[in-house]
Amino acid sequence: MAYYVYVSIQEEDRIAIFAMTPKTGKLKHQGDVELKGRPAPLAMDPNGNYLFAGRRKADEYGMSSFRVDRKSGGLTPIGEIPLKGDPVHMSTDKTGKFLLSAYYYQKAVAVHSIGDDGAIADPPVVWRETDFGAHYIQSDRANRYAFVPHIANGSLKGANAIFQFRFDAVSGSLTPLSPSRTNPRELEGPRHMCFHPSKDIVYSSNEQGNSVTVYAYDSDKGNLHPIQTVSTLPEGYNGKNSCSQIQITPDGKYLYAPNRGHNSIACFKVNPNNGQIAPIGHAPTEAIPRAFSIDPQGSFLYAAGLETGKLASYRINQDNGELEPMEVYDVGKGPMWVLIADL
Repeated sequence: MAYYVYVSIQEEDRIAIFAMTPKTGKLKHQGDVELKGRPAPLAMDPNGNYLFAGRRKADEYGMSSFRVDRKSGGLTPIGEIPLKGDPVHMSTDKTGKFLLSAYYYQKAVAVHSIGDDGAIADPPVVWRETDFGAHYIQSDRANRYAFVPHIANGSLKGANAIFQFRFDAVSGSLTPLSPSRTNPRELEGPRHMCFHPSKDIVYSSNEQGNSVTVYAYDSDKGNLHPIQTVSTLPEGYNGKNSCSQIQITPDGKYLYAPNRGHNSIACFKVNPNNGQIAPIGHAPTEAIPRAFSIDPQGSFLYAAGLETGKLASYRINQDNGELEPMEVYDVGKGPMWVLIADL
């Protein structure tokens, strides 16, 4: 068993590679791969053969692909393509044949074909306009539908909705569903989302609402229906804050969503019967925890402080979901993404 942690270091134009010890959660820096252009979002195909990185430098937007050495975790460049926009999120579909991406400022989503050699094809199969604030894109477990959360505010006034598409796993096409989006009643600003591992339940972190919304998922029709919204902040906190990413443990027992401003990770217990959530506390973390990830076993969590350049590690208490602080690692200026792979 070999786990590797990849952290994009935007201000230093590199991807840092760490080996992770599955039993202890400790990290050892293995090396770095240079990547010019302010690397940020990372994605890996389902088989762990290729890693993809989005480059967000103005006027030099693009995507790069790398071959993954399954023994060492090392990355070998395959190629790169230009983009018409600034990629804020990337994910592969469940076949690993397509790379899906979201563009906040260009109010768009895209789908690119991935070759058998890991190369990204250009031009994209799809470049579709949505609305301002597109911040994430992911296909569902069955690879039939795709969803794109859009935040509520910001300089360009986001759509405050999750757009819903039918995804064709053969052609890569995206077709709007009816309804084409689900809109929160308040200015919650859906930012990222994750699927329950076994139930038809979806969770979104809400950037402006400082909350998590639980959705019932109609997996036949591809529609989301909100059933619960819970704050990520402790009662009485009045300072500035915004939510970032969201993840659920592989067993579906615990859910985590970092707060940028309060600088904590909100922890929730998931009801095993209906998938709804209940707060179980907050773990202090590094300033502006934009990116984080849970290891494949659901034993450890790693959160990167955008302002501090440090990666904080935690053991997940399997009995109650609390985060127990472990080591903190200096990773570099501007850590923008944390991706953990089981190779």
